[in-house]
Amino acid sequence: MNELQLAGHVVDIPGRRTYPAVVTIAGGFIRNIQPTADPVPDRFILPGFIDAHVHVESAMLVPSEFARMAVVHGTTGTVSDPHEIANVCGVEGVEFMLENGRQVPFKFCFGAPSCVPATIFETAGDSIDAKAVDQLLQRPDIYYLSEMMNYPGVLHEDAEVMAKIAAARQQGKPVDGHAPGLRGADAGRYIAAGISTDHECFTLEEALDKLQYGMHILIREGSAARNFEALSSLIDSHPQMVMFCSDDKHPDNLEEGHINVLVKRALAKGYNLYNILQAACVNPVLHYKMPLGLLRVDDPADCIVVDNLTDFNILETYINGTLVAQHGQTLIPSVPITPINRFSCSPKTPADFHIACHEQTIRVKVIEALQGQLITNRISAILCSHNGNLPSDVSQDVLKVAVVNRYNDAPVACGFIHHFGLKHGAIASTVAHDSHNIIAVGTDDESICAAVNALIECKGGISVVSEKGNEVMPLPVAGLMSAEDGYLTAHRYGRLDKAAKALGCKLDAPFMTLSFMALLVIPHLKLSDKGLFNGDSFTFEELAFPQD
Repeated sequence: MNELQLAGHVVDIPGRRTYPAVVTIAGGFIRNIQPTADPVPDRFILPGFIDAHVHVESAMLVPSEFARMAVVHGTTGTVSDPHEIANVCGVEGVEFMLENGRQVPFKFCFGAPSCVPATIFETAGDSIDAKAVDQLLQRPDIYYLSEMMNYPGVLHEDAEVMAKIAAARQQGKPVDGHAPGLRGADAGRYIAAGISTDHECFTLEEALDKLQYGMHILIREGSAARNFEALSSLIDSHPQMVMFCSDDKHPDNLEEGHINVLVKRALAKGYNLYNILQAACVNPVLHYKMPLGLLRVDDPADCIVVDNLTDFNILETYINGTLVAQHGQTLIPSVPITPINRFSCSPKTPADFHIACHEQTIRVKVIEALQGQLITNRISAILCSHNGNLPSDVSQDVLKVAVVNRYNDAPVACGFIHHFGLKHGAIASTVAHDSHNIIAVGTDDESICAAVNALIECKGGISVVSEKGNEVMPLPVAGLMSAEDGYLTAHRYGRLDKAAKALGCKLDAPFMTLSFMALLVIPHLKLSDKGLFNGDSFTFEELAFPQD
């Protein structure tokens, strides 16, 4: 049995001390941690970072490619919800993620999706009922019940919802939550049902309210939703009850950094080093019973080496004692990918995106997209019709948004959105939470149609239509993920991101923000393939206000 010895300063998070030592690794496990009085290299050894809640699919990468990029930043494991691909391909999609993730030395802890479809108000590609959830939870490679977004179902004790929660509790596996804005007695009832985490808090007051009922709070900083600034004080006030997560992270952002970025930001704010590392390295492992080592004798040798405890530059990443990244380079090879998908709709015409209007002017309800948030506001605008059609109004930044059913031929649902800022052209995506139909926004019906048809032709991807022509990045795996090298995907995505911003979009993450405009379980106003949706009352509503 070959031995590996790592000499440096060991960061003992539970013991809240750092000391010189030699770590001996053999057979994938830590066999000894020997304190030493001898000089050691000026570097620091600690457990790897954990993303406590992420949809790998949102990186537009299959698990194996996600792993190749994440280890460079010191991530050794993730708590991964395969909810996105499950909404497209059902249990087959979950199986795809498990099988692909097994092919690389990285510790994906997948959950059983709890809400497929997410709601009855949209068209998804498949469904996973309580019986299927129970069967998944009995598997040793399924670690928890994924985010229970149907919090009204919990509060009203819906039989199917409660059966899924009961199945998780019977297996002794945690239940993740998803309850944006839920407070007070309702939050207490939701948590009492057995739900242990929430990553949707966007104010400190909401997080503190949920903490008093014993809920763990995940501090989220993704490509679109960013709550670190609002919640970071919890690191020192409730160090045993918080974790870090990204939730959704696009490939160019993953190339730049992962949980290590939050560690550095927290240090820069002056929070206690050991509290930060408790959240980044320890709490997820304990809460989800993840098979990751915490730098203890007889633990799996999952650890990282950094240059100092201020910049946290990752020098080496080890998983089961295998060196998987070194000095900014991944050492995990790519693996072959056989895509799966469900996609069946015909090309559209510009007339499919018309909104009939026989009035000269009309006041309509408008979705207001918000920078760095998944919630939206509800505003209104007065628009002028043209030849019986209600078009985008670029002067007001009130643009047409459309959702196209990708699983069947059906009428297109259209509405209006504010804050995308496009001056011409359109963008579209088949990453559209949670059912992943085609979503598009643009300045005119012809451009919107062209952006949508480009994705229908390649059965999934993201597209930009500009005066220069059409640019597309195909996503052949369920219309969500690339089958290419992760770094190439990050480069291609970055190019389309710049192209979208060249159209006038001021949002930090245009495609990520667009993808959440169909997420019905997040208030306040969204658009499904069936129409404009009120996320507060969970009802459809008319686009136009009643005429006086």
